[in-house]
Amino acid sequence: MPKFYARRRLGFLAAFTGLIASAGLLNGPTASAALPTPVSAATARSYLASLTVATENRTGYDRDLFPHWITQSGACNTRETVLKRDGSGVVTDSSCAATSGSWYSPYDGATWSASGDVDIDHLVPLAEAWDSGAGSWTTSRRQSFANDLTRPQLLAVTDNVNQAKGDQDPATWMPSRSAYHCTYVRAWVQVKYYYGLSVDSAEKSALQRRLANC
Repeated sequence: MPKFYARRRLGFLAAFTGLIASAGLLNGPTASAALPTPVSAATARSYLASLTVATENRTGYDRDLFPHWITQSGACNTRETVLKRDGSGVVTDSSCAATSGSWYSPYDGATWSASGDVDIDHLVPLAEAWDSGAGSWTTSRRQSFANDLTRPQLLAVTDNVNQAKGDQDPATWMPSRSAYHCTYVRAWVQVKYYYGLSVDSAEKSALQRRLANC
């Protein structure tokens, strides 16, 4: 091939590759949520087998019984800490509020450039935890659960997706992105196991089905 045509071909390929990359097709989303890596599927299956199966009881539940968004460091509370952890190019002001950045929601695959469009999801919802045993905990333990940055429990996601999820468990709600299902159920089981929470029968069956495909 003559050098002139070879150079033109290479130039076209470079431009085409750049176009694809800029569209996010090669490099993926511009921001990627940084949920602590859950246990393996095999470990999750083992954990799930050991969880107590019990009916749920919401008597006495109040969200305020789980003190959340406590100060983590300096002026930053838990929400702001997760926004910085899960976002890309996050800029904060003197009060630690995110003024710019990019957030990718693994539940639905959407990317947002305003922190107001993002909620911090409690992967195992507070009400679900109450139903599963947290009603007998001390306030201190409920606070630790609601602000846990070590386990895969807090995640920045699209706000209306989080609101649609509400307090549902995997028997009635899963992320719309099937590619995230395995991560989601592994994280769910890990959190429930660590905190000694129970599962109801429908929840356990749903988790077993999902984990069998991981």
